[in-house]
Amino acid sequence: MVTGERPVVVLIGPPGSGKTTIGQALAGALDVAFHDTDAAIEADQGCSISDIFVLDGEPTFRALERAEVARAVEAHAGVVALGGGAPMDAETQEVLDGQVVVFLDVGIADAAKRVGFDASRPLLAINPRAAWTKLMNERRPTYERLATHRVDTAGREVDDVVAEIVSLLGGGQ
Repeated sequence: MVTGERPVVVLIGPPGSGKTTIGQALAGALDVAFHDTDAAIEADQGCSISDIFVLDGEPTFRALERAEVARAVEAHAGVVALGGGAPMDAETQEVLDGQVVVFLDVGIADAAKRVGFDASRPLLAINPRAAWTKLMNERRPTYERLATHRVDTAGREVDDVVAEIVSLLGGGQ
């Protein structure tokens, strides 16, 4: 279903920044729906993102991701959370142009506590701390460039982060 409505906000950031947890709470606070593009891809494909990486390769996953982000931004009027690598794609960057984008920033210590750096994160499977740091160093300039707002989630309660985002959005809808 394509509605032509824009998301209230699109959340971007690295693994462990809280995109799903904060996105769900933010959607509740704003009384809108929540859409996680990674979860949508897994539901559509009937397998985990990790399995898609292993069975079909990263290029296949990135193509699925690109299509899902474009569909979600076109059709979803609530809070949309993107996978950590989605904003690196040039076509996805174009889709995000003109959207309200919040970059959820986090340091490695908090990210490690949140995601545990397990096998469900295919790009972090080998030497997860070094891989996360490398990914973040590569991705940070893009996250910052695309962001309308940057919100640090490190060491903060979900409700505090949600309150800050609601304030940045002008107090809600």
